[in-house]
Amino acid sequence: MTKPRLAWAITGSGHYIEECVEFLITLDAVDLYISQAGEEVLKMYGIQLADLREKMPVYRDKTASSPPVGHFYKGYYHTFVLAPATSNTIAKCVLGIADSLVTNLYSQAGKCRVPSIVYPCDIAPEMETTAPSGKVMVYPRKIDLEGTAKLREFEYTTVVESADSLISTVQERLKNLS
Repeated sequence: MTKPRLAWAITGSGHYIEECVEFLITLDAVDLYISQAGEEVLKMYGIQLADLREKMPVYRDKTASSPPVGHFYKGYYHTFVLAPATSNTIAKCVLGIADSLVTNLYSQAGKCRVPSIVYPCDIAPEMETTAPSGKVMVYPRKIDLEGTAKLREFEYTTVVESADSLISTVQERLKNLS
């Protein structure tokens, strides 16, 4: 077996996606997983899938059984990063629903005691986020904030609240592994 890698998933959230991707492409030994909505959002922000493929393996959500999740059982990944994550993805993760590539990855990471670092798009009752046209204000619903709060309680899961916190948390995890 080769040295364990980092698995990173992108969902359909544009919440500071450019900062997430800028950091992602600086990393070595990482595999990228993209939901169908994530693929659409990357295009909306002008991020080319071909450019990402030049830097790392990219897996798209195209199968019902999500075969790549089996990598967790073989010790192929040391960490799972979910950034940015939609409120829909967070809700599914909190309820244990693993019906897509990304939610299945989160589920299997937890079952294999692989730490997850999650950057939800809904972290405060009133917040600034990024849209393709620039910064906008959003007001997450109570249920979305409750999902984020519940996810914080999950074992092997660290929830971060900013792109800077995501970067420092991932860097700290990688430092601790080396």
